[in-house]
Amino acid sequence: MKKLLLVFALFTWLVPGVPAQTAVDQSDPQALIKTATQQVLDEVRAKAIAPDDIARIRDIVDRDILPYVDFSRTTRLAMGPHWRTATPEQQKRIASEFQSLLIHLYSGALAQLKPDQQINYLPMRSSPGDTDVVVRTLAQTNSKPVEIDYRLYKTPQGWRLYDLNVLGAWLIQTYRQQFNEKIQESGIDGLIQFLSARNQELVPGKS
Repeated sequence: MKKLLLVFALFTWLVPGVPAQTAVDQSDPQALIKTATQQVLDEVRAKAIAPDDIARIRDIVDRDILPYVDFSRTTRLAMGPHWRTATPEQQKRIASEFQSLLIHLYSGALAQLKPDQQINYLPMRSSPGDTDVVVRTLAQTNSKPVEIDYRLYKTPQGWRLYDLNVLGAWLIQTYRQQFNEKIQESGIDGLIQFLSARNQELVPGKS
């Protein structure tokens, strides 16, 4: 169940499948998440997504979600102080491999996402002047509701998503610890090699 919830959260975050003609309210963080969540459920209802269809998933990501996610911020925060010591080329490679890793991690479980999945939105704990907020949701499961939180920050272009929390584990915090351990062992190039190797292992058809 924990894996399925993480899959749903990442799927909502990275692959909303919002059609180009659909307006997304970027001035309201909860409205942005709500629209993206509904669109991903509509995407599943309209046409099942094959768990190994990485090409389709990447097309959706490139077309529809990147405008609303600051993945560079996510990567920088996950790297912590190591980001400043990386070269521009290393930073580019890490961001690319990290995004690929997240896509691979949930692609194998997309078929488990239920078209009738219900999501409830909790009251916002924020003030009008806040520039960093958390949108709290409850995903209805067969057992009990589970909270999934989305962290966004305000930019001149609107709100941007950069972190999420499933069952008490924030994505950035989790990967910051892993990245730090790998860099301590083998440096930034070692982290890049690790992420690249892991992505190759997760390519559909490979063990």
